[in-house]
Amino acid sequence: MKAVTNKRSEPRHNCFVPVESKIESSFADTQTIDISRHGIGFISSHPHNINEKIAIEIQLKPNTDPVLVIGTVKWVRRISDAEQYRVGLNYDEVIAGSPRRLDRYFEE
Repeated sequence: MKAVTNKRSEPRHNCFVPVESKIESSFADTQTIDISRHGIGFISSHPHNINEKIAIEIQLKPNTDPVLVIGTVKWVRRISDAEQYRVGLNYDEVIAGSPRRLDRYFEE
């Protein structure tokens, strides 16, 4: 993968979690890599499109209600020697759950 300048405005936290999705969906075999208050990074076997809108349900802590966000794919890079892609997505809006819950989670 090509070296890329870090343009992030906030720190990301490692978050190596498999993504649950419908079988045969574009999120099958996807895993999160990192997460922040305003975005998430993941590895996918599907080459998502720049500006693609994606709904993501985020379980911040066990036994709590998830936060549902709509995000936009900002960048996609193919991983060298693999049939996978590294994807960066920014959240556009929180459509279920409180935006303040995301703030509190990343303040901890």
